[in-house]
Amino acid sequence: MKRWLRHSLLLICVVLVAAFVASACGGDNEEESTASPTKAPATGSPTTSLAAGVPELSDGTLQVGSDISYAPIEFYEEGTQNATGLDVDLANAIGKELGVKVEFQNTGFDGIIPALEAERFDVIMSSMTITEERQQQIDFIPYFTAGTGILVQAGNPNNIQSLADLCGKNVAVQLGTIQVDQLNAQNEQCTDKISITTFDQNPLAVEQLSLGRADAVTADYPVAGNDARLSEGKLELVSTQFEAAPYGIGVRKGSTELNAAITKALQNIMDNGEYDTILADWNLEAGSIK
Repeated sequence: MKRWLRHSLLLICVVLVAAFVASACGGDNEEESTASPTKAPATGSPTTSLAAGVPELSDGTLQVGSDISYAPIEFYEEGTQNATGLDVDLANAIGKELGVKVEFQNTGFDGIIPALEAERFDVIMSSMTITEERQQQIDFIPYFTAGTGILVQAGNPNNIQSLADLCGKNVAVQLGTIQVDQLNAQNEQCTDKISITTFDQNPLAVEQLSLGRADAVTADYPVAGNDARLSEGKLELVSTQFEAAPYGIGVRKGSTELNAAITKALQNIMDNGEYDTILADWNLEAGSIK
């Protein structure tokens, strides 16, 4: 009886030890498995975004410097601080492609390039014609084409049909625009010089014409045409536009990643038709660069 009991107890101990060892080994295998898990493929990686790796867009915002007084390209809705216009709609479409918000900062045109260089905003989008002089300071991404228009009083009493016809006349123009350069260049050909008066904003120049204090206003053709429409018949646009050239989105020369991202985003909205739709919304299809 004691021998059988001793044998049984020994057998039970062997079974328990074997079970414990098996359990311990199984635990070791499970711990090893969880220590080095197989990594699942990443989804929604930011590297798929056009904004990925662009320092200026790391805060999720594209900041745009613009002189918001140049309808219909960029202007405030009447009685509000809501920016609208061709440039605003195109910038918002580009921002959507980039996956970022777009914020416009109203900036005087005459100092807008120095403000960009001082990093007050990321880009310029402000009806800025690309010129060799400006290209020495910043880079450009072309997006629209416009020439210069001449705005005169209704009936065109001075029979102004060209820039040469401005010789001897009083002309109002916005400071810092390409039209100032054009008038100065024309003056070199004039025996009777053009009297050029500059203003901080285009509407102030137009006001001088409306009051009879100027014979003409020169501005970008779409802008001059819009001013004529808003004048209730007091002003008219000379039919021909002069020296058509592309507008450009201004980018600091060191912002190479941002330049590439915006260029791609602009191409995307051209390819998907949104660019054409926006131009049509503002009746500016003639300025398409496609």
